[in-house]
Amino acid sequence: MRRLAARGAAGDAGEVAAPAADSTHCAQGRSPSPPRLVTSSGIYSDAGMSGTDQSRPRTTQWWQEISCWLGPFSSRSFVCFLPFFSPRLIDVCAIWDTGVLPPTADWKGASSGVAGARLNEAETLSSIQEAQLERLEVATPCGPGSRERGPVLRMARQQLPPWVHAAILLCLLSLGRAIEIPMDPSIQNELSQPPTITKQSVKDHIVDPRDNILIECEAKGNPAPSFHWTRNSRFFNIAKDPRVSMKRRSGTLVIDFRSGGRPEEYEGEYQCFARNKFGTALSNRIRLQVSKSPLWPKENLDPVVVQEGAPLTLQCNPPPGLPSPVIFWMSSTMDPITQDKRVSQGHNGDLYFSNVMLQDMQTDYSCNARFHFTHTIQQKNAFTLKVLTNHPHNDSSLRNHPDMYSARGVAERTPSFMYPQGTASSQMVLRGMDLLLECIASGVPTPDIAWYKKGGDLPSDKAKFENFNKALRITNVSEEDSGEYFCLASNKMGSIRHTISVRVKAAPYWLDEPKNLILAPGEDGRLVCRASGNPKPTIQWMVNGEPLQSAPPNPNREVAGDTIIFRDTQISSRAVYQCNTSNEHGYLLANAFVSVLDVPPRMLSPRNQLIRVILYNRTRLDCPFFGSPIPTLRWFKNGQGSNLDGGNYHVYENGSLEIKMIHKEDQGIYTCVATNILGKAENQVRLEVKDPTRIFRMPEDQVAKRGTTVQLECRVKHDPSLKLTVSWLKDDEPLYIGNRMKKEDDSLTIFGVAERDQGSYTCVASTELDQDLAKAYLTVLADQATPTNRLAALPKGRPDRPRDLELTDLAERSVRLTWIPGDDNNSPITDYVVQFEEDQFQPGVWHDHSKFPGSVNSAVLQLSPYVNYQFRVIAINEVGSSHPSLPSERYRTSGAPPESNPADVKGEGTRKNNMEITWTPMNATSAFGPNLRYIVKWRRRETRESWNNVTVWGSRYVVGQTPVYVPYEIRVQAENDFGKGPEPDTVIGYSGEDYPRAAPTDVKIRVLNSTAISLQWNRVYSDTVQGLLREYRAYYWRESSLLKSLWVSQKRQQASFPGDRLRGVVPRLFPYSNYKLEMVVVNGRGDGPRSETKEFTTPEGVPSAPRRFRVRQPNLETINLEWDHPEHPNGILTGYTLRYVAFNGTKVGKQIVENFSPNQTKFTVQRADPVSRYRFTLSARTQVGSGEAVTEESPAPPNEATPTAAYTNNQADIATQGWFIGLMCAIALLVLILLIVCFIKRSRGGKYPVREKKDVPLGPEDPKEEDGSFDYSDEDNKPLQGSQTSLDGTIKQQESDDSLVDYGEGGEGQFNEDGSFIGQYTVKKDKEETEGNESSEATSPVNAIYSLA
Repeated sequence: MRRLAARGAAGDAGEVAAPAADSTHCAQGRSPSPPRLVTSSGIYSDAGMSGTDQSRPRTTQWWQEISCWLGPFSSRSFVCFLPFFSPRLIDVCAIWDTGVLPPTADWKGASSGVAGARLNEAETLSSIQEAQLERLEVATPCGPGSRERGPVLRMARQQLPPWVHAAILLCLLSLGRAIEIPMDPSIQNELSQPPTITKQSVKDHIVDPRDNILIECEAKGNPAPSFHWTRNSRFFNIAKDPRVSMKRRSGTLVIDFRSGGRPEEYEGEYQCFARNKFGTALSNRIRLQVSKSPLWPKENLDPVVVQEGAPLTLQCNPPPGLPSPVIFWMSSTMDPITQDKRVSQGHNGDLYFSNVMLQDMQTDYSCNARFHFTHTIQQKNAFTLKVLTNHPHNDSSLRNHPDMYSARGVAERTPSFMYPQGTASSQMVLRGMDLLLECIASGVPTPDIAWYKKGGDLPSDKAKFENFNKALRITNVSEEDSGEYFCLASNKMGSIRHTISVRVKAAPYWLDEPKNLILAPGEDGRLVCRASGNPKPTIQWMVNGEPLQSAPPNPNREVAGDTIIFRDTQISSRAVYQCNTSNEHGYLLANAFVSVLDVPPRMLSPRNQLIRVILYNRTRLDCPFFGSPIPTLRWFKNGQGSNLDGGNYHVYENGSLEIKMIHKEDQGIYTCVATNILGKAENQVRLEVKDPTRIFRMPEDQVAKRGTTVQLECRVKHDPSLKLTVSWLKDDEPLYIGNRMKKEDDSLTIFGVAERDQGSYTCVASTELDQDLAKAYLTVLADQATPTNRLAALPKGRPDRPRDLELTDLAERSVRLTWIPGDDNNSPITDYVVQFEEDQFQPGVWHDHSKFPGSVNSAVLQLSPYVNYQFRVIAINEVGSSHPSLPSERYRTSGAPPESNPADVKGEGTRKNNMEITWTPMNATSAFGPNLRYIVKWRRRETRESWNNVTVWGSRYVVGQTPVYVPYEIRVQAENDFGKGPEPDTVIGYSGEDYPRAAPTDVKIRVLNSTAISLQWNRVYSDTVQGLLREYRAYYWRESSLLKSLWVSQKRQQASFPGDRLRGVVPRLFPYSNYKLEMVVVNGRGDGPRSETKEFTTPEGVPSAPRRFRVRQPNLETINLEWDHPEHPNGILTGYTLRYVAFNGTKVGKQIVENFSPNQTKFTVQRADPVSRYRFTLSARTQVGSGEAVTEESPAPPNEATPTAAYTNNQADIATQGWFIGLMCAIALLVLILLIVCFIKRSRGGKYPVREKKDVPLGPEDPKEEDGSFDYSDEDNKPLQGSQTSLDGTIKQQESDDSLVDYGEGGEGQFNEDGSFIGQYTVKKDKEETEGNESSEATSPVNAIYSLA
């Protein structure tokens, strides 16, 4: 028995064949007898599960129809397995050779391991069965009148039950199944294979005339294919043209112009042919064109004269280039033309003015064309405008006038269309392309454009508006986008609309692209080529590049429209087929080869594999195989028994055997056997079942004091044939086992526990097959007791520097750093910080690389490419950080392309006509190579223009000559000498902003209360903002107060309203005042023009508190109150209100209220008793009400509990009295006079009784008085201390800047160094001396004071 269908399609038992539907039956217009469907309940019928024979006629009818449908496949019979649990349920159909089983055999219900797998597939196919049955209409005709098979098929589909449809479909799917070649190189190299095109140039191949021409064509096959070309459908002899060559082992054409020649001579249509002995594959027809950028024709343009307010179109008419150039308008000075909804460029390149204004004369207009391949820009002669106007002065203030056109004398008019013309037009677009509809209208004021679709909504996910709503773009157009669209242009004068009828056509596109077909000898198959388009494309089949109708006849091949059916294929059927489907809009060409392989089964996996698995786990035994015809695979255990499938076993289509839960008895040798008609192959897999690894005594959470010993248990049970490894983690990181730790097979011991040992500890018990985990938490308590050991009493210090750094395990992206710790100086090391320095970007600057726990002295460091590293280590304890270690030796890693791009990419304008692109430069560890640079790309957002790019070595680039505030797409990509970084993200930036051109209009003010107003205004047009609208801002100032005598500050204030708001509140105003207000629009550049000045008046409010409220108590009977008028009356004062109450401790008297006139600012209160104090509250009033109050208290009486405070208050009151000030001045003067007299007396000396105070006897020379006292007078003319005696015996006075010479009698006084006064004051007894100093004594205040003494 030979099976040609997919492996696993049928079971072992209960397989019977249906009668063959041979051509004899069909030729006679009848079909063979249908099978009898025998079930457990009788014979199956369409109506249900009845067991009567009356169902046989209907069964006969649909079997006849099936037999005719399957005429092309009548050499095969059908075996169907039908578990009739439900009429809808079906199993699988398989195709068997005719005559395998007796044709009289009945159909029987049977099941197989694959039946369930196919059941769901059949259910899901019910939704596509109609489409599949359509494809069957190309089958071989059945009997006379077979050309009318279409109605017969439709009738059959109506009559057949759904499960029959699905059964037929599964049968056909299994017919078309092809063999897949495994990717094993040994098989790929052994098997013969027709050519396959792997790479080719695009159909429309435009080349740069300055470069050599390259037309790509690459193919694979076995044997390797050879190549030749046609040009314009004629053989292209490469050998005759010295400029043309073909790349080695490739079909790529290279046309070299270094020795001369014109590229235009080689334009044409090229096609590549790849051929080996099994067939020929074709490339697309490649149309080669040379890029052209013709010059603009020279012309003299007269000034364009236009009336202000009239529409205008400036035509560009660029020279036809290949590809079409990009058009943009600039002035002759290369300044971009500012575009808005009034002035804009159309899709055809013309510049449209909806209405011309006088300001349009300020520049000229030049059309520019940029050609893609040559990167050249050609400029047309500039247009000059001459605008005729009724208002010749270009007053800039009128630009922001709310009715600008009327102010300039321009007549308003209804809209009319400038493009397209008329009221209706049509447009055709191809499926998958972008549809661009455009409406440009004129009118005064400038019209607004809106878009609609008749009978539906615009596709929101694909539609977007461009060019100030003048263009509607719908991306990736499909058939449902066809219909009528209309644009509505409107202004305040009226509206007009234009209808555009859109027709969607389609170039051919694939529904079913033909796929390579690999069959075994004698198998059947088919190639399907189905495409759609509008108009419907035609299909042409070719074989090896020749039309199929001119190819040699092949009895095993039959063409039925878009399907080629192969029956009983042989080795000679190998070929490459081409399907060419085309219509007026394009074509598609696909190659698909038919390869016939005759390969006996072979195993692809190593032989006698050993699979070890843990008990109770799921496992999968793989047995990859290959063969043609597709072999049947079966599994056996221990070389005996039946095929393994079902129960605890499950066999996949690829041959893998899954055991859902492993038991001990599953251990053994499993054999997989692959069989086809050419032989068989087998492989064995030995399965060993191992016991699981389990931790049966887990570590427990512990609390330990610092300095104690802790033991964490971890006892493991495992399969003795497996190697066990027990490791520990601390806080989910590998634990470094230091000299304070001991790891045994079943425990971990920590000696001298420290605070850093606190954390979670995980025991990991693992074998090569499985592992088990157990976790415990260790808490360390600080020891508060006095240290008893010698080390604890020693002073702590910062650790010594680590030493002897060594680099080992040098790898491309990592290195191991090892060091010897320094002395911890009685404080354990908690961390190590590894730092690095590189000598390219920041030599001499150290950076932190990583941080490791203090128990580690060796670590693997991850490195970046192309960095010349040097490392050092810093130790840290609780006291501080050590000095850095000496640097290690240098280690340079190899280079690589960057793996990242610069961050913080921004695009912002610094001026109104530029955009500055900035980014954060990459550091040494992200450069990855030498010569780091950045590829900066930018283009305007939502345009079809190509990217501009420049290479920058810094961190900024300025794009010049940009329009005002236009969004740009920006990309910055890193590149070094090893290559480029990844594709960068696109960032949106904006060009520079200009000052806003319009002010808010229709500003309305509503007074909310005496201190706040509400504002409302109209939004400005977005194109007038010329930047990002940051806020609306109100400038306001207080012009005057309604109180005529009150001076006010006219300082301008502002209130901001962020965002695009239309209303806001201005608070904190002064009541009863006249205000003025202006509004502006604010963007990033600054303020725009100011709006019309608005005036408003705030109503009367309550006044502020009275100023300088003073409470005085001249005596114990009265209290005087004084105050000043409020600083801000906020209206007309109507009076003052005074409230006061007496209190004594916690006792409070009755409140008394006094009202005063607005001019009264004094009041006297008569005390009721001398003990109580008073609390006064004073407020001013207007007609609105009382304002803010001020509160003061009277001074406390002297007998109160706080005498110091009372005295202080009394003193404060007395100190302000005039009599007290005079008394204090007199007392101070008298005290000063007395001090001076005492000082003079002390300086003159006197007769002081000092004898009794002397302990030594007096000498005979000592002068004395009779009363025994010493005479300290200066009448002996003895020299004074500090004076100098001259040679003639006179006394010279030393110079002194600070003497009393002018006030003394002898004029011989001076101050000592310490500031004390010394000198002599002699009383002149001689008359002559008295007269000689008379004038001095008369005027000397010192003498006067002395005479008083």
